[in-house]
Amino acid sequence: MKVVILCGGYGTRIRDVADNIPKPMIPIGRYPILWHIMKYYASFGHQDFVLCLGYKSQVIKDFFLNYEAHTKDFTIELGKREKIEFHTDHDESDWRVTLADTGMEAMTGARIARIRKYVGDEDFMLTYGDGVGDIDVEALLAFHRSHGKTLTVSGVRPPGRFGELVSDMGQVVEFNEKPQATGGRISGGYFVATPKLFDYLDDAEDLVFEQEPMRKLVADGELMVFEHDGFWQPMDTSREYQLLNALYEQGKAPWVK
Repeated sequence: MKVVILCGGYGTRIRDVADNIPKPMIPIGRYPILWHIMKYYASFGHQDFVLCLGYKSQVIKDFFLNYEAHTKDFTIELGKREKIEFHTDHDESDWRVTLADTGMEAMTGARIARIRKYVGDEDFMLTYGDGVGDIDVEALLAFHRSHGKTLTVSGVRPPGRFGELVSDMGQVVEFNEKPQATGGRISGGYFVATPKLFDYLDDAEDLVFEQEPMRKLVADGELMVFEHDGFWQPMDTSREYQLLNALYEQGKAPWVK
């Protein structure tokens, strides 16, 4: 099953971390968050990716065009064309990555519409290039196939910003530092869609997937939610960038499988 990843936005809220690369290329540890998302899907056997590019698309293209050099040790003999000896291996030899320019100014709905030819007439997965989680992709897919609707969205609990106190008669019985919120759910991406989704989209630059198309899906009874109570975290701000890197450096990253 193909995995479509939206990678074209400007990422204006995180420009203080890096303003010379697109947000999906901001690193967690050694590698971009986009790579972490792809590695997570690949751990479930989904290794055929379609990347919807826009802002600074060449940075993402260059990363994959030079992937071996980015991920392996090598020796190069200068002055001798293509005289490169690689010394190490990586685990991504079975990945297939389609890099599609979907426009600098296009909104999310238009970007998805423009990659239809790369998806074909099969169900596909869809997510954003700036959020990680430990969603059970196998269970998500099984749920999607069970109901037969057009689109499944992963409903997540937004990450809390403050410590949560649980008390009994004034005595604290539990303290959770920055837990997932226990209230309502929000869209965490990690969608699964049938080809019928394209009937709700068009090529208009200003078409926002999360607005009119999703409202129409709701009105038609074609949107279902897969409830996820585990870890989910976007990287929209420098604080979130620091949080994700700290989890990774401490060996506590729930999305690393």
